[in-house]
Amino acid sequence: MKYTPLPNTLYIKNRKKLAEKLPSKSLAVFHSNDIMPTNADGTMKFRQNNDLLYLSGIDQEESILVICPDFPDPDMREILFLRETNEHIAIWEGHKYTKEEAQEASGIENIQWLDKFDNIFNTLISLSEHVFLNTNEHLRAGTVVETRDARFIKSCKERYPLHQYHRAAPLMHQLRAVKEQEEIDQMQIACDITEKGFRRILSFVKPGVTEYEIEAEFIHEFIKNRSKGFAYEPIIASGANACVLHYLENKETCKGGDLILFDVGAEYGNYNADMSRTIPVNGRFTPRQRSVYEAVLRVQKGAMDILRPGINIQEYHKEVGLMMQAELLGLGLIDQTDIQNQDPKWPAYKKYFMHGTSHHLGLDVHDVGTMYEPISSGMVFTVEPGIYIPEENLGIRLENNIVIQDNGYLDLMRNIPIEVEEIEELMNK
Repeated sequence: MKYTPLPNTLYIKNRKKLAEKLPSKSLAVFHSNDIMPTNADGTMKFRQNNDLLYLSGIDQEESILVICPDFPDPDMREILFLRETNEHIAIWEGHKYTKEEAQEASGIENIQWLDKFDNIFNTLISLSEHVFLNTNEHLRAGTVVETRDARFIKSCKERYPLHQYHRAAPLMHQLRAVKEQEEIDQMQIACDITEKGFRRILSFVKPGVTEYEIEAEFIHEFIKNRSKGFAYEPIIASGANACVLHYLENKETCKGGDLILFDVGAEYGNYNADMSRTIPVNGRFTPRQRSVYEAVLRVQKGAMDILRPGINIQEYHKEVGLMMQAELLGLGLIDQTDIQNQDPKWPAYKKYFMHGTSHHLGLDVHDVGTMYEPISSGMVFTVEPGIYIPEENLGIRLENNIVIQDNGYLDLMRNIPIEVEEIEELMNK
């Protein structure tokens, strides 16, 4: 792995937090993700299951974590199962965890090879009443393939039909939503790498460069700094492309007089940054572009100020909507008649700001966590208002990542240029 792993004390702490939420005589099982095929004998790059990583720090395929906090034998309360390596695997795929390395990475003493799983699991489940199995229950999930988790759920229920089965996902959502300091530190590194990429392109962009050349500058800087690469498919959207919220082609030539909207973030150690910035291709905002840009920036700053412990995200989005409504009135994009005649379910401001302002961020870019219960200190959110005016070929989005604190917030992107003057100065050096 390119990145420096977090200390095993984090994973020991995370497993303890989960164990405390389980009823007595419980058993919880977490599987690694599959390596997914492409075509012929090709495969996609492996990405570890975030719940398994959160609980163990193990970043390797074909791994299983079993937690059984009340088992009579203390040595059997946490067991990590790994694929046993051999000379053939070492030659073709490279180094895999030894038992000793897995102990050091995870803080788990009992490491077993996978061929021992069935027998050991049979012993554990025979003395357990509650079985917690994992699934992807993200609100936006659209799983169309049968996962390793799904296959195990099917086989486990067939073999042991009389146990009480439970969902591990709600517990993991509660735990992962509130970040430990080690996780915040890892996310800060991802944001710092993202900053380096953005500063690099500020001196690179000029009329005539292509969106894909800018994408190449970002990925060069990210990998150079030990990131695996982009946290998500990057958006490099110049001119009218910025009005396509999930524009991914990144194929056009950037023209003088246009703006470029970037929605780009680096990952580091499987934790993610999520940044949006908008800059002028020729290094100078026009008066109209500046007016819209500063309106978006005011909304972003206002949103950060109201995102506090205890607030409900749905109510927060409504408050941000009212701020955006005022800005759009000032820009002449909507008027009072539009507001009076609006559909309450789709307010007038939604014509130019049609997406939400914030989402959880962490091991997933759209991280797990509730969007309906009050937020709490330690959660990490994006703050990303935008204004999109197709008739003017103009789209602006500004996005920072903040840690919610008891008396305010920590902006993980505080050092990434965002003010008009700073951007113009850096682009015209």
